[in-house]
Amino acid sequence: MGKITVWALALCISAVAAANQTASEQELTASQIVEKNVAARGGLDAWRKVQTMVWIGHIESDNAPAPNLPFILQMKRPNKTRFELKTQSQTSVRMYDGAYGWKLRRTSHGMPDVQPYTPDELSFARDGQGIDGLLVDYQAKGIVVALDGIDEVEGRKAYRLSVKLPSGNSHHVWVDAKTFLDIKYDRVSRNTLGQSSIVSVFYRNFKTVGGLEMPLTIETSADNAKTPDKMVIDSISLNTPLEDMAFGKPSVAGHRNASSNGNFRPQAARSMHQGFP
Repeated sequence: MGKITVWALALCISAVAAANQTASEQELTASQIVEKNVAARGGLDAWRKVQTMVWIGHIESDNAPAPNLPFILQMKRPNKTRFELKTQSQTSVRMYDGAYGWKLRRTSHGMPDVQPYTPDELSFARDGQGIDGLLVDYQAKGIVVALDGIDEVEGRKAYRLSVKLPSGNSHHVWVDAKTFLDIKYDRVSRNTLGQSSIVSVFYRNFKTVGGLEMPLTIETSADNAKTPDKMVIDSISLNTPLEDMAFGKPSVAGHRNASSNGNFRPQAARSMHQGFP
């Protein structure tokens, strides 16, 4: 066989292989990708058994008053969250009971004061993913998922899913085409001035916790940020008993030693339960 013939045959084989690979990738529907994602993360039954989850760790941010800020994130179904962040000698607390949210702010006298979430903060919280994220039981949550394309994310091939929430807001989730784990999440966020930006969340360092695949490092950045905020999760506990009152409007008298920084709002702190699990 002549060199030209061999070369031509090699080109044909390569073209066919590439075509077959592309066709194989495109053969997966959005629902099939979600099904594989849920299985890779531990399975639907395992996630449904988790009623509460507690993360303990620290946040690293250039905007922080200290290099490492300890936090505790408590989550309870269906979409309750309580986030405590320690900044030096103070503690900032944000609570959401599934319908309404509150935060502790420092008054001019140094005493804590309870304030409700702003409309933007409330909308952000209501779009929260809860314990298991957007894709687990997405249909029961009224979420519509569609395959939007195939991208390369940090050198890895990933399915780009368009996710439309019941609120009408739409986001994107990238699922690794090899491991089928979530690797990226994008959404639009607004700051206190009403300016919008794209917030990107990257999930890293997956570990198995109670049979579930969980990222222990979550990096979050806005499109105008120089460096990302990093949330490092040191421990995760499942089904720890949590009282509903922990997520409700706090009593000022019961929080005499707690006050809110009010100025430090890293993307990781604001987006922690929007980006995962």
